Amino acid sequence: MKTISSLLFCLMSVLSQAQDINFSQFNELPMLRNPALAGSYQGDFRATAAFRQQWASVTTPYVTQALGLEMKFSATPESDNYFSIGLQLTNDVAGDSKMGKTQLLPVLAFHKSLSEDNDTYISLGFMGGAVQNRYDPSKLQFNDQYVNGSFDPTNPTSQPLNSSNITYFDGGVGLVFSSSLNESLKYYIGGSLFHFNKPNVSFFKSANVILDKKLMINAGISGRLGENNSMIIYTDYFSQGGVNQMQGGLMYKHDLVNDDEENTISLSAGSFIRWNDAVIPVIKLDYYYLGIGVSYDANISKLKVASHMRGGFEVMLSYRNFLNFRNSSLDKTKCPGIF
Repeated sequence: MKTISSLLFCLMSVLSQAQDINFSQFNELPMLRNPALAGSYQGDFRATAAFRQQWASVTTPYVTQALGLEMKFSATPESDNYFSIGLQLTNDVAGDSKMGKTQLLPVLAFHKSLSEDNDTYISLGFMGGAVQNRYDPSKLQFNDQYVNGSFDPTNPTSQPLNSSNITYFDGGVGLVFSSSLNESLKYYIGGSLFHFNKPNVSFFKSANVILDKKLMINAGISGRLGENNSMIIYTDYFSQGGVNQMQGGLMYKHDLVNDDEENTISLSAGSFIRWNDAVIPVIKLDYYYLGIGVSYDANISKLKVASHMRGGFEVMLSYRNFLNFRNSSLDKTKCPGIF
């Protein structure tokens, strides 16, 4: 029984840590989709915060937070090429054992202009930094802690728990092509590879558990539907460890105030879907440079019997603006701002 419980714990650890963090409003956290998407927005600076709570109707809620910081500047004052620097932070806590993951991932991207006539760019991005995995061993129960059929937390376990905290380096790289067909229609397509360095994520020193590489394909298109309306479509496909997943959806945006391109108040509504997993209604308010988005996962997977189709709430808060410095994109006629 001791061997079995150790193997089960090892398996649970691997499964929990092998699942990458994924938000329902994935379009708002582009660096988690593709490092080359860093800086693909109107403005010089953007900060995005996210909070997500899931599975409260089934088990101990999974709680995930994220903070993304991006800054963009032209290579030279006269150039249409841009650099982007960023920092993606995430924190995730799941289950009774408080299985957690914290990521601190700096990002660097370069956007190369390919046309003198429109916003056509090829973008290359790199992400790499420290990741910490952990759990609370005091929350675990093992078979040798049961005395006469009853669990006794004061009875020590003989299970070989080498460490409850590990840190490793993780990296990702991405490439994106973006362009516009006319003044009102923009699109992009790209690909990214995460965990290319194949880090070992085992809590056991004697084990070698490699985090599988994840390949992602990203695409999107936006178009104006008159003076005050537009529609945006996003889609992602990713494959990791023999598991494939697709997510996507659309947002319809209506401008309530539209003084110019940078001074707008707009309301967006739409729906995303994670195939065979969840349907996700989304609503967002953009108040000049501030954005607030709210979504809810309606579970449609095999777990819906236990969850009663209840997944979890997610809230996004973003702020973007221009900065008063020499290489600002404010006065540029071309810029890799996709949407």
